Amino acid sequence: MVCKFSDIAKAPTDLLNDDYTNKVSLKCKKNAGPVAVTIDTTRGAGGALSSKVGTKFSYAGLSFDKAQLEANGSQTLETSLSPVPGLELSFKGGKGADVGATYKAGNFCGTASLDVKDLSKVSSSACMGFAGGIAMGGDVTYSLKDSSLSGFNVGASYSQGPLFASLTTGGKMSTMNVSMMYKVNSDLSIASSTTHSASKRCDVVAVGGIYKSSFGDVKAKVGSNGIISASLIKNVAPKVKLTASGSMSGTDTSTFKYGLGIAM
Repeated sequence: MVCKFSDIAKAPTDLLNDDYTNKVSLKCKKNAGPVAVTIDTTRGAGGALSSKVGTKFSYAGLSFDKAQLEANGSQTLETSLSPVPGLELSFKGGKGADVGATYKAGNFCGTASLDVKDLSKVSSSACMGFAGGIAMGGDVTYSLKDSSLSGFNVGASYSQGPLFASLTTGGKMSTMNVSMMYKVNSDLSIASSTTHSASKRCDVVAVGGIYKSSFGDVKAKVGSNGIISASLIKNVAPKVKLTASGSMSGTDTSTFKYGLGIAM
């Protein structure tokens, strides 16, 4: 099934961005009957702990996908409802408030979203899948305040066997983003991300990979800023995942930062 246009480059993007952190955190999930409760605690720079508490449940066909209380007292609420097959209506409230709709039918996926808090913008996207592992789509954002298009981009992806490649535009089609991923074998995958524009023909955003070893998944990448990052993801016990991450600018050990996360 075809994905949303915002996820057209999801595979290499996730490989290059997920599981890299400089935070120390503990996330606990527990089901209490039909209600799922999550407590996410993070240690700050001074050693102070801050937690956010969230829950997820469904009632009378309405899904409360996220009802969360932040450490600073702010709140987040995300709900969804599927009145007919293929159509999902949603609400996302936090700093802003948006109502949206997602429609999926066959090889088509379309979305629409309206800012109902400030009535500042409305956005829409569409993505279509074709034979041969090809997907094409685009998105557009209209500013209600300025009565003009504030954003529009297009993109396409190709997936065949171990190869995945995507080309998307950014900044009203002023830049091109190329993301690629290649699965060398069942244990090793590599990925890259580059941007291209009139001012700079090629900017390597990141190059990295993941190796699934016997002691855990090992990830590493190098960014265009010279920062080298690595992480280890390992299930240390049933339903307990450990993520250890570190980063350093070149060979300067004084810039070393680490992160440690446990999710259970």
